[in-house]
Amino acid sequence: MHRLQNLFANNRAWAERIRSQQPDFFDKLSQQQSPEYLWIGCSDSRLPPNDVTGLLPGELFVHRNVANVVVHTDFNCLSVIEYAIVALKVKHIIVCGHYGCGGVQAALRNSELGLIDNWLRHIRDVYYKHEPGLSQITDEAQRWNKLCELNVIEQVYNVSNTTIVHSAWKRGQELTLHGWIYSLQDGLLRDLHVSMENLQAASTVYDAAITALWA
Repeated sequence: MHRLQNLFANNRAWAERIRSQQPDFFDKLSQQQSPEYLWIGCSDSRLPPNDVTGLLPGELFVHRNVANVVVHTDFNCLSVIEYAIVALKVKHIIVCGHYGCGGVQAALRNSELGLIDNWLRHIRDVYYKHEPGLSQITDEAQRWNKLCELNVIEQVYNVSNTTIVHSAWKRGQELTLHGWIYSLQDGLLRDLHVSMENLQAASTVYDAAITALWA
């Protein structure tokens, strides 16, 4: 049986490196977590959230799924959002997608892959919503990238419409939503300018972000 000893060796080396840099790091980390950020991202192995943001363990609360989807029937995602807001008091929720997302491509092509087709149906809905504009893009790679961007904006809007976020804003809790996208080609994050910090502004910000994307 292969016991993945290389991963344990990597772990020991990592822990030793951290301790050499900050001797009390793990003592402090074990006491509590107090991140300011919740990251909702894609499960893609090429996008490690802490690495691309330069944050240490304990500084970023993370939820990941295929194609960074947020839907109101996903109690896993909703539970993470609630815990992050109510218990951890995060100040920022970041929905981050990435160019070249395989889930978005499968939805774009309406591929038949199996069980996951039911999950990707949510992205098909995003496609249908914006089909008039997407159908005008003749280059498939560009159309794919545009749908990746649209998917992020739509998911931020979905977060803004959860009862959890509504309740936080109503009680005056400091909370801002953001939509970012990551490029595998250069390793950089890009802001899609869909930051929302209260219920009244959410629809206006969403509309402006969609308009800017097609400008």
